Amino acid sequence: MPVQLRDGIYWVGAIDWNLRDFHGYITGRGATYNSYLIIDEKVTLIDAVKAPFLGEMLDRIRLIIDPEKIDYLICNHIEKDHSGSLPEFHRLFPNVKIFATQMAKPGLQKYFGDLPLEIVKTGDSLNLGRRSLQFIETPMVHWPDSMFSYLPGDKILFSMDGFGQHIATSERFDDEVDMHDVMYEARKYYANLLMHLSPLIQNTLKKVAELKLEIDMIAPSHGIIWRKDPGRIIKAYDQWSRYEAGNKISVVYDTMWQSTEKMAKTLAEFFMSKGIEVKLMKLRQWHRSDIMAEIIDSKAVCIGSPTLHRNMFPTVADLLCYMKGLKSQKKVGAAFGSYGWSGEAMQLVSDDLKAIGLDVIEPGVRAQYLPGAEDTAQIIALAENIIEKIKA
Repeated sequence: MPVQLRDGIYWVGAIDWNLRDFHGYITGRGATYNSYLIIDEKVTLIDAVKAPFLGEMLDRIRLIIDPEKIDYLICNHIEKDHSGSLPEFHRLFPNVKIFATQMAKPGLQKYFGDLPLEIVKTGDSLNLGRRSLQFIETPMVHWPDSMFSYLPGDKILFSMDGFGQHIATSERFDDEVDMHDVMYEARKYYANLLMHLSPLIQNTLKKVAELKLEIDMIAPSHGIIWRKDPGRIIKAYDQWSRYEAGNKISVVYDTMWQSTEKMAKTLAEFFMSKGIEVKLMKLRQWHRSDIMAEIIDSKAVCIGSPTLHRNMFPTVADLLCYMKGLKSQKKVGAAFGSYGWSGEAMQLVSDDLKAIGLDVIEPGVRAQYLPGAEDTAQIIALAENIIEKIKA
């Protein structure tokens, strides 16, 4: 069923209950592809859906109006989970004008060939009749083509992938769902898709503030619509994009014969004894995308690896490669690990943490075979240094 946002404005998107992987991060609660229909003198669809879900979207539209009556399609973002249905949509409704940014044009042409495109930019508006849409280019939130669309009379910001979450629900609004789950998924979404763009997101937030938009509702392209408290997600984005963190430390490790695990648990227990929230995560039990959702609001990250074939453990290398792309910055870092005879892993981890941009405490701690009393004392000393650093 379609869902009404305002008089003449409807959610007509699709629910992907079974999505479990998006670009390599785990989407354990599924996803939605949100499309919005505005009924006015010019009937306007804001964003399409992923290709397999076109029929679901059109079925919802038909409960409101004949899709043949659609005049305009606003393409806020060209990624295929929103644009994938455009070729078939255009074949069915060839007279619909498609509006997008100049940066969107080459991508749409590469993906789909010639489409009836109208180019818009920041400051442009589109008259729909009683209403008008305003456009705001938001490059790299999270692709170069991205833009927001805004209905000033209704004070609704159609925010594309910004402020979204991957979560499939039968409810559409923030006042209808468990907000603990929604905010976790919003944090995970930001950590895995947007964190590396944080400086640009800060610029976008400032741009939106300078435009003095009155926002009563934020309607993103994924997940829940923010109508009760849109300021909550704006505040969260401001904090995340500033790399703000709580009194929390993430301890991430893998282990072969439980020696590195013993070191990880010693660290975690010491932090907890000092009243610090700890997330202790073994890599073969935690997916890297869930780990990133914990790292984003941690003040420090401790990574432990045994040495295998004169290298770090493969799961640790996978996580660090992923972290390099996401640029987890303004955090304290530390490395630790165990070894049998060569012991290269700890320094390799430390070097990668520095390459990511963490403020790394060196030396880390490495223990041969099984950590003994002297190794444990070094681990405690490292933990004390980390606490001193994050307090500073």
